[in-house]
Amino acid sequence: MSVQQASSPADRVSTPVDGVEVVGALSPSRAGDFLTCPLLYRFRTVDRLPEPPSPDQVRGTVVHKVLEDLFDLPAADRTPAQAEAMLEPAWERLREESPDVAAMLGDGGPEVAAWLASCRTVLERYFTLEDPQRLEPAERELYVESLLDSKLLLRGFVDRVDVAPDGSIRIVDYKTGRSPAAGFEARALFQMKFYALVVWRTRGIVPAVLQLVYLGNGEILRYRPDEQDLLATERKVEAIWQAIRSAEESGDWRPRRSRLCDWCQHRSLCPEFGGTPPPLPDAPPSTESSTGSSTGSNTQPTTA
Repeated sequence: MSVQQASSPADRVSTPVDGVEVVGALSPSRAGDFLTCPLLYRFRTVDRLPEPPSPDQVRGTVVHKVLEDLFDLPAADRTPAQAEAMLEPAWERLREESPDVAAMLGDGGPEVAAWLASCRTVLERYFTLEDPQRLEPAERELYVESLLDSKLLLRGFVDRVDVAPDGSIRIVDYKTGRSPAAGFEARALFQMKFYALVVWRTRGIVPAVLQLVYLGNGEILRYRPDEQDLLATERKVEAIWQAIRSAEESGDWRPRRSRLCDWCQHRSLCPEFGGTPPPLPDAPPSTESSTGSSTGSNTQPTTA
């Protein structure tokens, strides 16, 4: 089976698994899409409808890049002033690489100035939550993947991995938005448990701490998983995948209305708001083959 051109960052760094049948691939973001709304999953993964980036999304991208690059510096140089100095160059690089991002805020003026000020606020808040001068991450922007016994490939990107002298692992994820209200942490923790499951399956170590750093309101959410947590997460991921396959076979991608609909870019196509989805494409839900991530015989299309 020929390898098609990589269609996501994950494909460009994925490790071939020669001779192994892979039924598909799933990331925490796409699994989260399906849990939120099967029709949203379809729009993003089957139809691949374009979604112009929002100022909040681009803020997250730029701030993540600054925090990643900050740890390239000697510890003594990891200061708020240095992070602020890195902000505009990171923004300019992104504008050069992504014309759609440049169009989002225009070429300059008060909108860009206000947006950059919001980025500075978020970066300043980071230093109230952690002291990067006392941290030496083992890995940053780490691509992780693991093939389950069912031959489902799990994959994703982890913002930061810290390893203690005793070998304990802490998985850290930065969020530039606000922390969820009490009782609504499940989706964020699912993403972190997903990463923890992949790390456990690949390294044989259950991460000691899962840490979400919310820069929007300056809070940290920590969770200590155990093997039972991760086994339950594995069962949940498998169930999500089976539900996705059932939707693929039936063509029934029904919408699930929620408060998140207020932020959906595809409301005009959603039956819940009087819209009509486009006809389903004839091709499989993903244009990439499983060989984009792993190679083998009789493989099925991947979904990531």
